Amino acid sequence: MTLDLLLLGGTVVDGTGAPARHADVGVAGGKVVAIGDDLGDAHATVDCDGKVVAPGVIDLHTHYDAQLLWDGAATPSPLHGVTTVIGGNCGFSIAPLAPDHADYLRRMMARVEGIPLAALEAGTDWGWRGFGEYLERLDGRLAVNAGFLAGHSTIRRLVMGDDAHAVANADQIEQMVAIVHDAMAQGALGFSSSLGEAHTDGDGEPVPSRGAAPEEFLALAAAVRDHAGTTLEFIAAMGEIPLERAELMAEMSLAADRPLNWNLLGSLSPVEVYEQQLTACDLAASRGATVVALALPDLLRMRSDRVLRSLPGWEEVWALPDAERARALADPAVRDRLHTGFDEASARGLSFVADWDLVEIAEAGGAASEGCAGRTVREIAATRGVDPFTVLLDVVVADRTPLTTVFPSLTPSYGVSDEGWAIRRDVWSDPRVVLGGSDAGAHVDLMCHANYPTVVLGELVRERGMFTLEDAVRRITDVPARLLGLRGRGRVATGYEADLFVFDPATVATAPTTARRDLPGGAERLSADAIGVEHVFVGGVATVHGSQLTGALPGTALRSGRDTDTVKVPGGPR
Repeated sequence: MTLDLLLLGGTVVDGTGAPARHADVGVAGGKVVAIGDDLGDAHATVDCDGKVVAPGVIDLHTHYDAQLLWDGAATPSPLHGVTTVIGGNCGFSIAPLAPDHADYLRRMMARVEGIPLAALEAGTDWGWRGFGEYLERLDGRLAVNAGFLAGHSTIRRLVMGDDAHAVANADQIEQMVAIVHDAMAQGALGFSSSLGEAHTDGDGEPVPSRGAAPEEFLALAAAVRDHAGTTLEFIAAMGEIPLERAELMAEMSLAADRPLNWNLLGSLSPVEVYEQQLTACDLAASRGATVVALALPDLLRMRSDRVLRSLPGWEEVWALPDAERARALADPAVRDRLHTGFDEASARGLSFVADWDLVEIAEAGGAASEGCAGRTVREIAATRGVDPFTVLLDVVVADRTPLTTVFPSLTPSYGVSDEGWAIRRDVWSDPRVVLGGSDAGAHVDLMCHANYPTVVLGELVRERGMFTLEDAVRRITDVPARLLGLRGRGRVATGYEADLFVFDPATVATAPTTARRDLPGGAERLSADAIGVEHVFVGGVATVHGSQLTGALPGTALRSGRDTDTVKVPGGPR
């Protein structure tokens, strides 16, 4: 047999955690058919000498639901090795849909997930109705595999309309259960919901799922049990998880006989908070349920130049034309006023913009900031022999340069110290924790964490030695695949889909985050390119070559049962 594709001479890290080995990988019919030496002829051969051949990354917490309708590549995720994305998280899916609810869903997604309303309005016609009809919109238009959960808030709005913030009656719950059954039958991969206190809709009201009583959550979870290859996702709280919500997650897992993953572990939290959060997993295990936490394996990086612009007196200088702004910054009186505004804001609790080791130049905005991208304000100040505030004015304000503040997720009190990194290593290695939580496609003007795979492989593996390469690959490929029951994905193994990620272990990394105005309606978003990503294949077809998209669309709109196997929990019904 002549192979369709032969990856020649690479180091295979297969996703199981097994030791890396030198081997060729043969692909035919979209699947891996052979691993070894002397595999024969192929229509296409790729030299992988010195490169790692790994499974494609599976990002199980994204909000690409709408973006995929205008950007079937789910950029920038494939650039970082991602071959499968899961949307519909947090209770926010965009199907099923009634015509008069589209505006509400758009405004809710814009408010709670930070997706520009202009992009949501201009990006698609919102003409689908059922879950299956939405999936059909994606068939043949994807560069990634994409699966979606049915969202609680969306379903509640469909049944209850303007009353969706109230407690549902028995008839309304019955209608919601019927819709969950229908969505699963049409291919939804499971059910998602949220009790997160920060989740509000476009009117500033709590999102509909926050109005549900425990019996509603359990009834909807139980509906999932009747459909093969389904799962649960939940937002329990923004900080410590109250006992009654930990118990609710365990009961939902048991009612569904499915694992439940919740988002997000310990972001911005001190040690005692994330340790308390993880007890929810222990409580579930003690009752025969399966509850796991998602953790973003990176420091939380958020755009902060807008915070600076909001300081007293700053916006009026920032908004000046270039020549006038330069003259203003040369005036000592203006600089003193800006310093006073900064000090006043810091005293009111915005001190995070003055931790100069954690404030980075996101991208060069002009001559004054040339060569500064990716460097901290303190590093630049030390190089130039000036104080950090001078850098803030002469680099950031002078060029209107975007800034990123690095929030040390998990133990911010330890900052980016060795002790802090050691704690993160222990938490990210915990068996109760699954690496993910990128929120890719959401909060697009504040952050971009679609790049977490190259952060893991570059910074955490190569630079810090926090994981072995084999263990890191396992955690971002096979672990999420097994949690979701994805059939034939997450490993480099014969018979598995040829979703493959080829990278240079000596150079793989993320490039700095930059702003782009490429959303429908001209809206801005943050994105990040990759370094050292040689090839990404979906079903044996190249979607990325040399860190650039190829334009191919071989991805699959995943459907429960057809593309997923059932993952049961130890104490669920039999």
